Amino acid sequence: MQDPHWWRQAAVYQIYPRSFADSNGDGIGDLRGITSRIPYLKSLGIDAVWLSPFYPSALADGGYDVDDYRDVDPKLGTLADFDEMIAALHQAGIKLIADIVPNHTSDRHAWFQEALASQKGSAARDRYIFRDGKGPDGDEPPSDWDSVFGGPAWERTEDGQWYLHIFAREQPDLNWDNREVRDDFLKTLRFWSDRGVDGFRVDVAHALTKDMTEPLPSKAELGPEGENNNGQHPFWDRDEVHEVFAEWREVFDEYTPPRTAVAEAWVHTDRRARYASPEGLGQAFNFDLLRADWNPGQFRDIITKNLTEAASSGASSTWVFSNHDVVRHATRYGFPLAGSESTPTETARDWLMSGGTEPDLDHELGERRARAVTQLMLALPGSAYLYQGEELGLHEVAEIIDEDRQDPTFFRNTGVDVGRDGCRVPLPWTKAGESFGFGIGGSHLPQPAWFSDYAVQVQESDSHSHLSFYRRALKLRRELQGDEDFEWIEERSPEVLHFTRLGGWHCVTNFSSGPVDLPAGRVVVLSSSPLVDGRLPSNTTAWLA
Repeated sequence: MQDPHWWRQAAVYQIYPRSFADSNGDGIGDLRGITSRIPYLKSLGIDAVWLSPFYPSALADGGYDVDDYRDVDPKLGTLADFDEMIAALHQAGIKLIADIVPNHTSDRHAWFQEALASQKGSAARDRYIFRDGKGPDGDEPPSDWDSVFGGPAWERTEDGQWYLHIFAREQPDLNWDNREVRDDFLKTLRFWSDRGVDGFRVDVAHALTKDMTEPLPSKAELGPEGENNNGQHPFWDRDEVHEVFAEWREVFDEYTPPRTAVAEAWVHTDRRARYASPEGLGQAFNFDLLRADWNPGQFRDIITKNLTEAASSGASSTWVFSNHDVVRHATRYGFPLAGSESTPTETARDWLMSGGTEPDLDHELGERRARAVTQLMLALPGSAYLYQGEELGLHEVAEIIDEDRQDPTFFRNTGVDVGRDGCRVPLPWTKAGESFGFGIGGSHLPQPAWFSDYAVQVQESDSHSHLSFYRRALKLRRELQGDEDFEWIEERSPEVLHFTRLGGWHCVTNFSSGPVDLPAGRVVVLSSSPLVDGRLPSNTTAWLA
């Protein structure tokens, strides 16, 4: 019988399909490419794959602009290819979590095209959020709200009305007060669950329901982003969204084992638990460590708070350092922080804007710290989310010229934001050859020459490589972890974090600049960097039995 709680402490590997492996040489990763690499995924030791959007899309936002929720993008394959892939994953003991994008469709979706062709006030338009404009001619948007990607959050149609898009203009927001919208997504959940999908990652889960009561508040009335955290913002984190997810939970529970879900909900930590409740999605992403400085106090506070929160909600916590939306953590932690007023994320953003020239990136330091925090994360109770390529120690690619960029955040914020392409560059599989083994037809984003040294082929033959470390860590994690118990062990130095798990195995991380002693009478089973005279060096984590 399958374990219905498999997700609580799963190691989940995110695949951005267009950049994982290309089977047909068109420069774009595809489903058959993923299937061909399942032996690699199995050898890594993961429990599940999170598959970023693979639906038909114009790629206005990397696949998060969906044309059809119940099909596969022809550039990535077919439904038959999907069925073959999921069967092979299951045969390898790997579950599949599918990305679902419920806040908005693409502007090419059949519903939106019908809405544009229909009259104001029609049933077709009611599936979205259309409004008349302000001013004598209606030529001003209904409000002064900004899009997340820059520019106004409203786009005018040919007949003079405006539609809401809190992301790109190619991503019109759905009206979740509309019963037809709700029912259609229930149909979509069953469609993929019936094909064997084990769970769903819910994109922008905190934005579905909206209060569009006139008059709409202005930006000034809403206040700075993040301050309105009481469920009263017109489109972020409204209480009514949980009515939607309660219906989803009923669908998930129709299956054996129940389908699981994890919310992408950038909300105040005090409001995250409702998304992760057993009556809702079951889990919610915790991005707090992803945003943390190289600071043991921050790490300890974040871990304590999130484990307490998970226990109170009945969920398990989630941990993540990298994904398709952020600068890779090997790069974020590669900048010396002493005397700096900037966070790792802010420093990395400045570095990207300079084309990777300022400030100097210490590659070895970043990789060393990345291994240390990953090993710490893998020791924590809860599920751990890994992003493709981090097991290779990949850094963010900064040397992408403007003409090769694809991310809409770059085009909408030119000179301010270079976008997220740097973490989406196709993976290097071989040391040499066309696109380093990604595919015989090149890659849709340019790969730098230094990818050669990080290729899977190079690292598989090196027992001290980043890849070998990940494989050992994931294998030991399965062997060592038990129940979701956790206890801090007090150390003399506040620069050292030390906790224990069931069975008495310990995790010790040294954030300081010098080596520290390890607990006596215990055996080191894994260290993210070699010990120095039996002591734990700086920027290193060790597991002890």
